Amino acid sequence: MTPKLRRIVIVLLLLAVSWAWTQRHSGGNAGNPLTATAAAPDQMQLGSLHFKPCAIGKRAGTPTLPAYCTSLAVPENRTEPSGRRIVLKIAVLRAETEQAEADLVVFLDGGPGGAATEDYPAIAGAFEPLRKRHAVLLIDQRGTGGSNALDCGTADDADAEMHHSDVRGAMLQRVRDCVAMLAPRAAPQFYATSDAVEDLETVRRALGSPPLDLIGVSYGTRMAQQYARRYPQAVRAIVLDSAVPNGLALGAEHARNLETEIRGLFARCRADRSCGERFGDSYQTLQRVRARLRAQPQRLELRNPYTFRIEPRTITVEVLAGLVRLYAYSPYTAALLPYVLKEADAGHYAPLLGQAQVAIGDVEEHLSGGMGLSVACAEDADRLQVNRDDADSVLGNSLIEQLLTVCPVWPHGARPADFGAPLRGAVPVLVLAGEHDPVTPSRYGQSIVRTLPRGRLLLVTGQGHGLLSVGCMPRLVSEFIRTLDAASLNTHCLDVLAQTPPFMDANGAQP
Repeated sequence: MTPKLRRIVIVLLLLAVSWAWTQRHSGGNAGNPLTATAAAPDQMQLGSLHFKPCAIGKRAGTPTLPAYCTSLAVPENRTEPSGRRIVLKIAVLRAETEQAEADLVVFLDGGPGGAATEDYPAIAGAFEPLRKRHAVLLIDQRGTGGSNALDCGTADDADAEMHHSDVRGAMLQRVRDCVAMLAPRAAPQFYATSDAVEDLETVRRALGSPPLDLIGVSYGTRMAQQYARRYPQAVRAIVLDSAVPNGLALGAEHARNLETEIRGLFARCRADRSCGERFGDSYQTLQRVRARLRAQPQRLELRNPYTFRIEPRTITVEVLAGLVRLYAYSPYTAALLPYVLKEADAGHYAPLLGQAQVAIGDVEEHLSGGMGLSVACAEDADRLQVNRDDADSVLGNSLIEQLLTVCPVWPHGARPADFGAPLRGAVPVLVLAGEHDPVTPSRYGQSIVRTLPRGRLLLVTGQGHGLLSVGCMPRLVSEFIRTLDAASLNTHCLDVLAQTPPFMDANGAQP
């Protein structure tokens, strides 16, 4: 080798070493579009997808957030790739520093029927520690939000249905009308979890096949587990918040789970001197209100706290059961139950309905009922049966009876043969469970981690359903995603969480 050639080789080697050092110490992110400081803020290219600035969020009372959005057309029926195509709405929130990691954090919404781009702003605070180094990927699951939502009819239609002389017939006709309305643009049998799993993998590949950190909430935990079973090589880590085991039929245990929690809630009230003296036996109060509404539903006018319009509302025994269930989701709304039930027992139903609208929100407004039916009818309904032991419970068998009534006329697919198999393998998994969860009790999470050697369950004292935003949980989840070591997490910061004291009136708990 001549001296001149040797000098050229040395220079090239030095340049290569310098480039490698720069990549290592900058995280390899020079010009990385996933970072908030990347160039060209008016557009973003990830893999084959071109993103533009947008605002995400739709829920009343929650501000929108800036993000980058795009869309991707996919086959509605994957066995007929040349057939009708539907468009998926996709959004990305970039990392806040220049040290963006290559793996994407994916928020998988609950419901079923929640749209990720609409619901994310309400829990964005839970993702703040993660976003220091990670971008967040949001996909409206097919049948929700901006992804060909399976929506038809209004709450007013459902209200009228309850007063029909033939409630079952009116319900079936409403479902048939909905199917007919959707027919020109959607076939509901292709909107179940397994279809959405394929959508997520299609999006991942279009983005350049990055590894994914899946964060599922409630129904989203089913989606996370099903995707991880089908595409384990694509998953780096999983967080399951209020988890559903694969083998469980959604709805099968809703009545008994709720009954357990509200009886426990009212027992704690009786054991508290002030609460016991103020409200007595709240379970008996609830039974009196149920009996009165069963005999005579109540209709009242209520001011919408967001629009300030006066709106007519009807409260039936079924509506009461649904409200009690939703109040029980959170320890803060559960603490209101003795008070609002006492008011209802005195004939004042406005606190029950009004507090629900403020504290819980209008669930029907941000859940796609059609997509929920597509999931439940395909994956759960054939495993459900009316349980006589639940007949006298607050929730009763109404949810199961409704599904068994409408699923025969709602077009739906079938779950894969291995759908109920547990998640296994070496993927790191963190499962979050609330002590007083009325929907997905901690025993569900315990059953999931049994087959996961790198899994860990965090049982959070005094909490209910949905834990990502509770206390120090955002920091713990971020640390888990960073280290992939659930076992070493120091969770002492959760020890400060305790039971929420009951509200003595609309102003709150006793000082």
